Amino acid sequence: MSKEPRLNDLMEQVLAYQPTANVEVIRQAYDFSARVHEGQKRLSGEPYLVHPMAVAGVIADLKLDVPSIVAGLLHDTVEDTLTSLEEVRTVFGAEIAALVDGVTKLSQVNFTSREEKQAENFRKMVLAMAKDIRVILIKLADRTHNMRTLNHLPAEKQILVAQETLDIYAPLAHRLGIAWVKCELEDLTLKYLHPEIYYQLKRNVAKRKVDREKYINEVISIISKVLEGEGIDAEVTGRPKHFYGIYQKMESQNLLYDQIYDLVAFRILVDAVRECYEALGVIHAHWKPVPGRFKDYIALPKPNMYQSLHTSVIGPYGERVEIQIRTHEMHRIAEEGIAAHWRYKEGKDFEFTDIQRFTWLRQLLEWQQNLKDPQEFLYSIKEDLFSEEVYVFTPKGDLLNFSKGSTVIDFAYRIHTEVGHHCTGARVNGQLVSLKYILRSGDTVEIITTHQQTPSRDWLKLVKTPRAKSQIRNWIKKQQRERSVALGREILEGDFNRHKLDYALLRREGKIEAIAKELGVKDEESLLASVGYGKITPHQVLVKLVPADKLDTGKKQAEGTLERLVRLATSQKRDFGVRVKGEEDILVRLARCCHPLPGEEIVGFITRGRGVTIHMANCPTVLESDPHRKIEVSWQGDAQTPRPIKIEVNCVDRPGLLAAISAAITSADVNIARAQVRTFPDQKALNTFEVMITHSDQLRRVLQSISKVKGVYRAVRARG
Repeated sequence: MSKEPRLNDLMEQVLAYQPTANVEVIRQAYDFSARVHEGQKRLSGEPYLVHPMAVAGVIADLKLDVPSIVAGLLHDTVEDTLTSLEEVRTVFGAEIAALVDGVTKLSQVNFTSREEKQAENFRKMVLAMAKDIRVILIKLADRTHNMRTLNHLPAEKQILVAQETLDIYAPLAHRLGIAWVKCELEDLTLKYLHPEIYYQLKRNVAKRKVDREKYINEVISIISKVLEGEGIDAEVTGRPKHFYGIYQKMESQNLLYDQIYDLVAFRILVDAVRECYEALGVIHAHWKPVPGRFKDYIALPKPNMYQSLHTSVIGPYGERVEIQIRTHEMHRIAEEGIAAHWRYKEGKDFEFTDIQRFTWLRQLLEWQQNLKDPQEFLYSIKEDLFSEEVYVFTPKGDLLNFSKGSTVIDFAYRIHTEVGHHCTGARVNGQLVSLKYILRSGDTVEIITTHQQTPSRDWLKLVKTPRAKSQIRNWIKKQQRERSVALGREILEGDFNRHKLDYALLRREGKIEAIAKELGVKDEESLLASVGYGKITPHQVLVKLVPADKLDTGKKQAEGTLERLVRLATSQKRDFGVRVKGEEDILVRLARCCHPLPGEEIVGFITRGRGVTIHMANCPTVLESDPHRKIEVSWQGDAQTPRPIKIEVNCVDRPGLLAAISAAITSADVNIARAQVRTFPDQKALNTFEVMITHSDQLRRVLQSISKVKGVYRAVRARG
């Protein structure tokens, strides 16, 4: 397609919803982007300019303003060309430059892992989003087009991008209330993460298309006549549920496609809130409602501004019919979310005070400030963005929202950190409950505290929200550090006394502080903690104070030091192909919680008396461990020791499938050490295999091979 028609189409689309827009700056941005991207091609072989044009088109679909469209056209210029941000600022102004900077990745920084890079890029985007919400909308447009063209990437990259989209960007679109973007991103992730399921669903949906359309038209006709008979003017529509929604239902309820009946959702649009409730009464009078399926999101809107009445009824032919009832304005916000709210301000700045209206955005900014560890930040985002929510009341009647599965401890930490630390129980709806009580929508919660109560590691298994987890971990880490400081002082003072050194005197003279600096730690307390952890030995300190010929090197070093670990290692060492930075012959063991494999990012933790434990960098246990015990580790190039890894396979229960799965595993040159099969009454099965794997690439090939077997829903690596 030639330049002018495409560009003119974009400008006409913008003028259709913003007639006074200065579209000439869009033309200027197009020319600028075409010039700096000249000669660049995408993996599809198309000119690179196709991508920024497509991103600008998605932004126009969101009906955003001209600066957003321009930023979409320029969003890759700083990252992928020789263009500087200053040049963008000079040509297009500070507002557009700030938007481009917000969506530009941190390409000049060296990161230790892909996860850290992902976390820090997202942190940068959150900060930019706090100043201007359009940043995240532009980023969503960028991700939407990248997912539409994901088939041109290598298979391994497809899985990484799709998983990141499912973990972060689809939930973000949901939280921002942009329904069509959320649904499209989820369907596309299913296509690449579970292709067998995606194409099977596609075939099943296509097979029933004629019958489904006939059924939709019949139900629409019935609803329209019933409402018209009661004097309610309504627009009634019906639509099939998107693929990912069907897949979620199959997974959560352990159903086959043929066992799902409410595959179609109907929507009733009216003019006024009063008519929503009138329409609901008419529907319930005509068809019997399904108990427990009514939700009133008009009286209690979702955090993303979504408002609607939801109900399920037993409709024609005895089938369940899901119905949503809302006003036309509610529908606009349901489809466009925060983008609709932003436009409502008619060109005024979307200020931080506006963001404060969205509780989850406020929480996101709070985590960005408080969670300094990149892995913990990203883990919290993935866990919280994706969760369903419950709504509970404080004793004063304030409404708070929590992730589904949250307990009264989560509630206590939302009130205040100290309330959380000293929470012993709660009164829910006037009844005493324990710390294990799981919050339910509509609960009124009052926290009970005592000064003697303090957090325990077990609390981490009870809480759901990132805020509570972070505060509990911080408290535990602080206690661990205090114990290690005390132990380090005890160890050093004992060795100092043996050499007739006065620790208190050396401390007053500033020599302990000076030794700490020489050994690369911040201060005396950090030195003591490092000795307590075993990261620094008493010998390393003494050598700074005692002549070498007077050091009793033959003396047994303090329990827990690295020398102790070396001696322990000589008799027990197993070669897992892991190198501990700066040390030789250290006892190394692989964590049972995550079973790390060569090729995966790893981190080591010193464990007193047991050497160094190796975890995957993104293992949840790492988030609960004291960072001061962390030590740098890496895989050695020739690490080829087979390790037992568990794989879980969800599939149809049919003859021959187990043999087919076993053949898929062995075809990838992998041995099966153990297999367990569990069948369920609904013709489903869960197979657990223990296989011997040498590298993460080999595991990935095995999972891909299993996923291609007809009848397999999902094949994943089991944790723990």
